[in-house]
Amino acid sequence: MNKTAIVTGIFGQDGAYLAKLLLEKGYKVYGFIARRSTPVDWRLKELGIENEVEYIEGDLTDVSSLIRAVNIAKPDEFYNLGAQSFVGTSWKQPILTAQSTGLGVLNCLEAIRLSNSDIKFYQASTSEMFGLIQEPIQSEKTPFHPRSPYGVAKLFGHWMTINYRESFNIFGCCGILFNHESPLRGIEFVTRKVTDAVARIKLGCQKDLHLGNIDAKRDWGFAGDYVEAMWKMLQQDKPDDYVVATGRTTTVRDMCKIAFDYVGLNYEDYVVIDPKFYRPAEVDLLLGNPKKAKEVLNWEAKTSLEDLIKMMVEADLRRVNKELKVKD
Repeated sequence: MNKTAIVTGIFGQDGAYLAKLLLEKGYKVYGFIARRSTPVDWRLKELGIENEVEYIEGDLTDVSSLIRAVNIAKPDEFYNLGAQSFVGTSWKQPILTAQSTGLGVLNCLEAIRLSNSDIKFYQASTSEMFGLIQEPIQSEKTPFHPRSPYGVAKLFGHWMTINYRESFNIFGCCGILFNHESPLRGIEFVTRKVTDAVARIKLGCQKDLHLGNIDAKRDWGFAGDYVEAMWKMLQQDKPDDYVVATGRTTTVRDMCKIAFDYVGLNYEDYVVIDPKFYRPAEVDLLLGNPKKAKEVLNWEAKTSLEDLIKMMVEADLRRVNKELKVKD
């Protein structure tokens, strides 16, 4: 018998890749979506699955709509990827971030508890919860010290998932995902900002690239690899939490170099340090230890940073070329 899943945040990068994976495994997939006046399903269209998903309207801040969604879909699995997920925006809209990214998790858990506590629940936690790092390499046992409203809200959702697991015996898993990127990444995120700029500079329609702290270090992987870890967590006999990472850290500077080198340009000729992109409280270093995910889930990252950046630059070159042809 085929399984059914609800995915919140299905129009995002991870939601699109996860939906594709679940469909390939024979799932019936419901996307829990907020009402929008303009189309936002471009990622699903790029993956060719926009007509294979059923949609239920609702909002993470409205528990009644979540209960309704659970009653309609009757899912075996519930993946909560929905959130205000951009760190920079969380300082500008901290209350919205707390409501959607933090309280939204509690609403999902309550909907499951009140409707069907046998539903398996996945919560998208984040390496941003580590923030001001307490250990040079972060594992499931590393203490948290978030440095943004986004990280704080995610930590609330993380601990609430654990609390419902321990209090109500709900099968709740948290994936502590380190930075993961793809050609479907939003333009506001630094990797995609870089690869889009590289494409535009190479094709002569942009002069430079303004960035903030390019010495910040991140553990970057491919989102298409990481959604497999999400799925594997809910296939285990017991619920648990896992760090999902590559185990390699790279500066934003070196990531820029990889991207510009790929098109034969020197990043130093184009990158401009702009103080307006500095964060009020910076996370200087993130480096995950994926040992537990490898041992328990039999999961490890398959895509190198070099191959990931190459994939993203090529996708942006195609997009920008298409834009230029339309203008001509």
